[in-house]
Amino acid sequence: MNDCLFCRIVRGDIPARKVFEDDQVIAFHDINPARPMHLLVVPKRHIESLQAVTAADEPVLGRMLAVAKQLANENGSPDGFRVIINNGRVGGQEVPHLHAHLVGGPEPVGPMLKRN
Repeated sequence: MNDCLFCRIVRGDIPARKVFEDDQVIAFHDINPARPMHLLVVPKRHIESLQAVTAADEPVLGRMLAVAKQLANENGSPDGFRVIINNGRVGGQEVPHLHAHLVGGPEPVGPMLKRN
């Protein structure tokens, strides 16, 4: 998908504050951080969402989580962190390219969801 925002970042067409890159994933600072540490971990190959994942995608999904742990430790959140993957319209996914938000910092991130 050539016009995808994250595909364009992967290709280098759009600059990003990268903190990690290998052959499978790229990670960079969120442009509108919600926490002191707020990074995005993105597969380099375009996968629209978790709904589009197949068994062939299992290695990159595992890589995303392994990289998240490494980056949390290296970026100011060694005592814990949260990984968030929004999926589809109901899940609040804003960019149609699978990505994980890695959030944390020195203080607890708070409750997972607001309770009604």
